[in-house]
Amino acid sequence: MENREKVIVRTSIIGILANILLVAFKMVVGLAANSIAVILDAINNLSDALSSVITIVGAKLASKSPTRKHPLGFGRIEYFSALLVSGIVLYAGITSAVESVKKIIHPEEANYTTVSCIIIAAAVVVKLILGLYVKGQGKKVNSGALEASGSDALFDAVLSASVLASAIIFMVFGISLEAYVGALISAFIIKAGIEMMLDTLNELMGHRDDVELTKKIKKLIAEDENVRGAYDLILYNYGPEMNYGSVHIEVADTMSVKDLDILSRKLSAKVYAETGVSLTGISVYSHNTGDDKARELEDEIRKLVISHDFAVQIHGFYLDEETHTIRFDAVLSFDISQSEGVRILREELTKKYPQYIFAIVPDVDFSAT
Repeated sequence: MENREKVIVRTSIIGILANILLVAFKMVVGLAANSIAVILDAINNLSDALSSVITIVGAKLASKSPTRKHPLGFGRIEYFSALLVSGIVLYAGITSAVESVKKIIHPEEANYTTVSCIIIAAAVVVKLILGLYVKGQGKKVNSGALEASGSDALFDAVLSASVLASAIIFMVFGISLEAYVGALISAFIIKAGIEMMLDTLNELMGHRDDVELTKKIKKLIAEDENVRGAYDLILYNYGPEMNYGSVHIEVADTMSVKDLDILSRKLSAKVYAETGVSLTGISVYSHNTGDDKARELEDEIRKLVISHDFAVQIHGFYLDEETHTIRFDAVLSFDISQSEGVRILREELTKKYPQYIFAIVPDVDFSAT
């Protein structure tokens, strides 16, 4: 596969050149026609060009090799560059809105020509082609920045088409919609900037793991005949191509450390080959083997726990007859505090099974169970 960084840089350079060309043509048309809508459309293209420059810088910095101070690399720099891009887009939208409102209060008549309309129409076509190309390259190399730029370019084509429509309406009917179209463009630019910023902040803050990916990883692990189940999967993202994870697996209480070592290495290699996720930690739950009483108790306790709305799942169940202890993890919803949920479950279970001590560990519902 072609080098990811090279694809991002090459695609961004194409975007920069195309947008600069569009800026030049639109500014000439906008100034000649005294059209605030065309001028704002040109400014929007200029912000797109600047965004592509930042994307290149972000990709270059993100590809730097890990250092002692940053052993997991610099992949997250791409998110910071995306945050900066969203700030530029938001600023462009706000300033455009201010200028549009000024033109609504103090309108100025535009002066379109057939040539200016042809140039705007050509700009629409260029933006459509550019948007499809950039978005396709973004999907190819898993670059959120490129995909966002491609979607933005496709949307710009729609905005430019609205400018063209207002120009034709003015030439045919003499009705000036300049300032209002400019205000509409500004609103969409602001909306796009806010959405980009929120998406990037979610990446930086951490969010619920992708449901399909977590299901796939758990399925890959559970396919092994020695694994009874996979739980508590947590994924850590340090950039578009830097994904790590940790997971609990449930295995028989008769497995040796040697067997567990072989199993964990095999599972790690399998998950990485299929998903690109590096499992940095595989912890173990043991389950009772050859003990019908333990299985019966597990079924009873599971039904009791799951009967509560706040209880999502239990796993890691083990009955230790020597210490009269039953231990398990309970996945609790966000509708109740963990301490309160554990207190309710422990009191209920102790009342029903007074002969046992219950060690309940609360788990957060990080991903699809």
